[in-house]
Formats: sequence, C-alpha cells, structure tokens
Amino acid sequence: MIKGFKEFILRGNVIDLAVAVVIGAAFTAVVNAIVSSIINPLIELVWKPDANGAIGIPVQGLWGTVTFPISDLINAVIAFLAVAIVVYFVFVHPMNVLKERAAAKAGITPADEEPKLPTEQEILVQIRDILEQQAAVAAPRPAQS
Repeated sequence: MIKGFKEFILRGNVIDLAVAVVIGAAFTAVVNAIVSSIINPLIELVWKPDANGAIGIPVQGLWGTVTFPISDLINAVIAFLAVAIVVYFVFVHPMNVLKERAAAKAGITPADEEPKLPTEQEILVQIRDILEQQAAVAAPRPAQS
C-alpha cells in the first residue's frame, strides 16, 4: 500500500499540480508585497501618480489626460517571473533530478525511453525507394524476339 502511494505521489502530473496550487497561492502574496513596497516606489521615481493614483505614462487625449498604468504591467511581469523562477528551481528541477536518478537506478537510459524517429529526409528516401520498386514491378517488360 505504501509503495502504491509512493508511485502515485511521484507521478509527474500529481507533483506538478500540487506545486502549482500551493506555491502559486503562497508565493503570490510575497511577490505582491515585494512589488508594492520596492518596485512601485522605484517606478514612482520616474513617473508621478496622477489624480487617481495611477502610475504610468500620461497621454493627452481629446477629453483630457489619460494615464497608461505601466506599473500594473511591470508588477504583473515581475510577479510572474518571480513565481516561475522559484517554482522551477525549488520544485521542478529537483524533481527532474530525482526522476533521472530513479531511471538510472532502474537501468533505464534516455535512449531506452524514447526511440529515435527518422528524419524527414530519411522518410522521403524510403518513400522514393518504395516508389521505384513499385514502378519496376509494374513496368511492362519488352517482348524478346
């Protein structure tokens, strides 16, 4: 029973799903706090907030000034990259190393796992050879006198 549970847990899709849910929920709060307390003030050094508190590039429009909230975009990109980096280096990479070690211990090499597929050129050569064979068989032979 324990062995079956271990196999279930070590299955890649279960680990990936658990990592995505837990880390995504927990780490997002940390990243948002860092961005709002460090990144936003740095952005405010370059762009001052408008009357609504939006930080970004002001553009004069037909009915007044519109501010493109560049800080929201920068915050989203930084948050995504931070979460992705942590998830990869803390969970995905170590799991891949564990899987490789388990495969090596079981005597499975990468060549054993995935057979090498022929290239497009090799397939075309095979098709050409088959067509030549079929043409040779179907070709009428000249009558001998």
